[in-house]
Amino acid sequence: MLICIPRIKNMNVNSNFINGKWKSGHGTIINKIAPEDKSVIWRAHSADYDDVNEACESASNAFNYWSKINIEQRMGYINHYVTLLHKYKQQIATIISQETSKPLWETYIEVQSMIDKVLISKVSWEKRTGYGEIKISNKRILLHHKAHGVMAVFGPYNFPGHLPNGHIIPALIAGNTVVFKPSELTPATAEIITKIWQETNLPDGVLNLIQGDKKTGQMLLMNKNINGVLFTGSTKVGCYFHRYFAGQPEKILVLEMGGNNALIIDNFEDEYINYVVDLIIQSAFISAGQRCTCARRLLIKSGKKGDNLILNLIEKSKQLSIGHWNNQPQPFMGGVISHKHVDNMLQIQNNLQLLGGRILLQMKQIEKNATFLTPGIMETTNINLPDEEYFCPFIKITRYEHFDQAVDIANNTKYGLAVGLVSNDESLFNSLIIKSQAGIVNWNNALTGASSRMPFGGIKSSGNHRPSGYYAADYCAWPVVSLIN
Repeated sequence: MLICIPRIKNMNVNSNFINGKWKSGHGTIINKIAPEDKSVIWRAHSADYDDVNEACESASNAFNYWSKINIEQRMGYINHYVTLLHKYKQQIATIISQETSKPLWETYIEVQSMIDKVLISKVSWEKRTGYGEIKISNKRILLHHKAHGVMAVFGPYNFPGHLPNGHIIPALIAGNTVVFKPSELTPATAEIITKIWQETNLPDGVLNLIQGDKKTGQMLLMNKNINGVLFTGSTKVGCYFHRYFAGQPEKILVLEMGGNNALIIDNFEDEYINYVVDLIIQSAFISAGQRCTCARRLLIKSGKKGDNLILNLIEKSKQLSIGHWNNQPQPFMGGVISHKHVDNMLQIQNNLQLLGGRILLQMKQIEKNATFLTPGIMETTNINLPDEEYFCPFIKITRYEHFDQAVDIANNTKYGLAVGLVSNDESLFNSLIIKSQAGIVNWNNALTGASSRMPFGGIKSSGNHRPSGYYAADYCAWPVVSLIN
């Protein structure tokens, strides 16, 4: 029976799942510290070189069987997984909340997204990487797709269930096997998800879990048995992976990275000011600003209407409910992922102020032992600041004079994930679609949130042109074409 993680005192001995068995790691000890009270909620040995190698060999051996059984057999296990996700929904959501400080309302949505991903991925596999046949005269042209082999899945901490699930499900459907390395900041979420897979009686070696930090990840990256890497995380780490795989075209590399996203506020009717403020808050501060699509730069047209908008945004941001994941009524947002992250983000705010940024609303830590940060808003017009993604509830405002200038400012970044426009002029949105350099371009809608029924990803330093979401099937299989006379 699966249970929610307790406040522990003893070592979690068997933290790695390799070839169908739970095993102790032989690396350094990992302690997961609760964001909301600094208690240790998970502790275990990480995987060392031999553990990682055993997991990769196990996945390689299992591939010979898993890739050869038909799609109906594979879907039997995967559909069972969906049934169990429904069964354990409350426990999964609770563990994610304990590890990340996200409120339960948000983690319930995350688990539901994991459930919904399965059917969408099955349809995507059929439409994008299934079987095809063309008849020309007395000849046939056949199209098949084959799995790559062993996929190393690197999961992030902000959506520790949904985002790795978005790689694992399409990879397994296509016939690949998986070695899953979660963030060291969310080990318990990875553990409960793997236990659910184990309960499906998935064949040994098809899914393996190795726990660890950067060192463990490097060992997985370098293992000769992996055929691909599916990564969601920071641009810094993703670029390291990209450099490492230079000269290795035989391995598939998928990079889903961050963004320094701009939200352009053009013109709107006065009666919609509350809607616009809410849209900005949803774009910038949901999940405590820890979504890759969060707005980091707010571009507001110069003038009295923009001045009034900023005043309203400041006042409403002050009133946002911030609190513990299980508070009733539920808060709008919880804390950031770790106490170290709190210190880093507050230092960044100070650094930006020293560079000339003017604080309109100061981001503050509101509880000594918790990672709760209040929203921060900074005026940065005509100030040259680092082009970086800051994973916290903090947004920088830049004023502009005309729309083309706003587009130039939005595009003036090494990232290319998301951009949004608030305007009552559809022609401006049509222009933005053409001129923008981003994979997501929204109009009168929050930047955050995405549909699994569509591709998801960015360009430039936000990705390597292998979008996930509905297009994940594309990178989980390769096409084989046969001409038959």
